[in-house]
Amino acid sequence: MKVIIIGGGEVGFHVAKALSEENYDITVIDIDPVKCSRVSQNLDVSTVKGNGASPKTLTEAHVGEADYVLCLTKVDEVNLIASQQAHKLGANKVIARLRNQQYTAHDSIIRPEKFGIDIVIHPEKVACEEIMRLVKHPYAVQVMDFESGRLTMLGLRIDGNCENLNGHPLGNVCLENSHFRFGVIAVLRGQETIVPWADFKFKDGDIGYFIIKTEDIENLLGLLCKEATKTHRVMIIGGSKIGRSLAIALPSENINVRLVDYNRLKALRIADNIDDAMIVYGDGTDIEFLKSENIQDVDSFITVTEDEKTNLIAGLLAKHLGAKQSIIHISTTEHIPTIQEIGVGAVISKNLSTVNSILRELHTEASEIPVVTFDEIDVDVIEFQPEAGSPVTQRPLKELNFPKDSIVGIINHNGKIRIAHGTSILTEDDTALVFAKPKAIHKLKKLFTS
Repeated sequence: MKVIIIGGGEVGFHVAKALSEENYDITVIDIDPVKCSRVSQNLDVSTVKGNGASPKTLTEAHVGEADYVLCLTKVDEVNLIASQQAHKLGANKVIARLRNQQYTAHDSIIRPEKFGIDIVIHPEKVACEEIMRLVKHPYAVQVMDFESGRLTMLGLRIDGNCENLNGHPLGNVCLENSHFRFGVIAVLRGQETIVPWADFKFKDGDIGYFIIKTEDIENLLGLLCKEATKTHRVMIIGGSKIGRSLAIALPSENINVRLVDYNRLKALRIADNIDDAMIVYGDGTDIEFLKSENIQDVDSFITVTEDEKTNLIAGLLAKHLGAKQSIIHISTTEHIPTIQEIGVGAVISKNLSTVNSILRELHTEASEIPVVTFDEIDVDVIEFQPEAGSPVTQRPLKELNFPKDSIVGIINHNGKIRIAHGTSILTEDDTALVFAKPKAIHKLKKLFTS
């Protein structure tokens, strides 16, 4: 598959990184030589320095031969023009990142399809969806849905005082709780990612990434000595696009919402356009202000200003002052592992949310492309379909020489979902979601091919 990525910023770089683990022909175009240098020095992909909206640059990159062109610069207008040029030059499919959601409104004068765009990704929209999932699961630091919501992946911080886990090998924990099934697909210990097997033992402060049927979440929380709490009161810091979207969406979930912005005029404008949330003028990094707003009664504290330092400081203060859940938005994805290690709360990035949306779209066309990539854990989620006669169809998983850095999490057999375990045997009619470190993917392929 030939993929051309226009824009070598955070989103373009991470999409290229996820795809470069496989044998795809990838070219990254950017007008900034520093971004081109970062890509070429860190990834095994081609780079072209130039304007991604220029026909000359696109012709030089052979865009007409591309299976996918991903227009991922920060400027909507550049992405629109680049999409139009790529379409005219013969690219098979075009995906564009557009921040302005009015382009896809029903009454929009400028429609994306007029520019040859097949799929539009709105960064703020996908980030808002991710935050909504976290608000619904305030005990988690990460939440992802799989198989149309039938399965959920939860990132949960481990309490060392939980007697159900303390000192017990993971295999024994699973056997003693056989009334429901779950998988642990990764554990973040400090900044080290561990893919756990049966002899693994949790330690205090670990973040375990659990895959489970959505209907069994309360059972898992009970096992981990956690309470299945619900969110009733939310405070949002920042009247950004994400903040405004949340202030509109969350009240429909019967949640009391206060949106805070330090710009008085902006707060007044927002108040004129949003009816179901309380809009407050104030500083989310002011301790006395937070106390006056009864921060200790807030279930979810969400910081989504345009300044990630403000978001981090406000999130730290809120957690210290008693907010039950803190959700922090940052733009620099490299900071995510460190912030997770500090233990301030859940961390999200619209850039990484956008990357995962793009990977899911590409995955619908070709298997063995990562479905999801993470920045805090060094694990990708890849979907495999076994070939007839392949090793995984011949013997139980526990008898195969699986790479240590990989684990089969989910098996889909003609629409019937189950959590994989050691005695599972796959068939050629199954699809399997495998969680693996990138270096293990090549070995995994041999197990799924005949």
